[in-house]
Amino acid sequence: MGKYDFDTIIERRGTGSLKWNGPESELPMWVADMDFSTAPEIREAIVRIAERGVYGYNVMPPAWELSYQEWWQKRHGLTINAGELLFAKGIVPAISSMIRSFTEQGDGVLIQPPVYNCFFRTIRENQRRVVENNLLIAEDLSCSIDFDDLETKLSDPSVKLFILCNPQNPGGRLWTKEELSAMGDLAIKHNVVIISDEIHCDLTEPGKNYQPFAAVSETCRQNSLTCLAPSKTFNLAGIQTSAIFSANEELRKRAEQGFDTDEVSEPGSFSAEAAIAAFRYGEPWLAELNEYIQENKETVKSFLGAELPEIRVTPSEATYLLWLDIRALPGQGEGFAAFLRKETGLYLLDGRIYGDHGRGFLRMNVACPRALLDDGLKRLKKGTEAFISR
Repeated sequence: MGKYDFDTIIERRGTGSLKWNGPESELPMWVADMDFSTAPEIREAIVRIAERGVYGYNVMPPAWELSYQEWWQKRHGLTINAGELLFAKGIVPAISSMIRSFTEQGDGVLIQPPVYNCFFRTIRENQRRVVENNLLIAEDLSCSIDFDDLETKLSDPSVKLFILCNPQNPGGRLWTKEELSAMGDLAIKHNVVIISDEIHCDLTEPGKNYQPFAAVSETCRQNSLTCLAPSKTFNLAGIQTSAIFSANEELRKRAEQGFDTDEVSEPGSFSAEAAIAAFRYGEPWLAELNEYIQENKETVKSFLGAELPEIRVTPSEATYLLWLDIRALPGQGEGFAAFLRKETGLYLLDGRIYGDHGRGFLRMNVACPRALLDDGLKRLKKGTEAFISR
């Protein structure tokens, strides 16, 4: 029995929650936020600020930068020097701004599908071209990088930016130091800047750790901007607090200028203190969280093996997301996500939104109390059986 409660179901309907804004009969397991209360120390910090009663304009105190420095040095071996962090309201707005800062309209931005759907959207909305280096999917569903194709795509002089997802969303893959080094070497060879989105980095399988891209080598450190935040780790997306790290002063200043222009860098009243509390006091809570999520992943794996062998789970080392292979279903699972939602109320994401390479897959969020997970699995079985017997 742990110190923290991850079993209590918190009612989120009627609270303005994006995830829980659907019908009463619906069980949402799609958007990437957790159905757990955050660490007590974070809640206490937020309440203290709320009780002041004044919510004016804010600056980031030195303790904010220090909390990031200490967390990433201690847990991940990444050195962040003074002045190397930029505050951003959120990772997606920051990436959108950096796309405008480091590319021109019509330039190519490389991503590695199946990958976070907002990468596609923000590249296209900024009138840049999506350049795809599709991941290789093995028979056991493990994914790897097609380095020959990667170099071909990076060698195109119109490709100016590479958005890396580390750890990988939705597959949950932890890239190795060797893989990251090879990607970094190819990017610098072809004069392509890397943005490394590392927002899921602390949500790892117990006993495993992620490798920060910027800690791989001096080449990687100097040719990158890294997206960091407590938001996924501690369920703080609504607080809108994140950071961009770069040791390269020129890259950092270009990003900062874009942030100022795009109004990305103004903190809210809770932005600093929530992050500080998370990184100073949240580690014990995070350890129990990762254990609970791993148990949920194992529950899904066991259930599918026993009850739904038609659906397979991609090996997942990180994130609270599972990438489900439904290609053995009729029509290789085409239309199954919509059918499942309509017939059972279980709302999972169709893999196609992560690029054409995601066809035949679903993304499932398992960061929820065990009772909700059990409900979701029952609905999944009911929907699968109905889909097969149509």
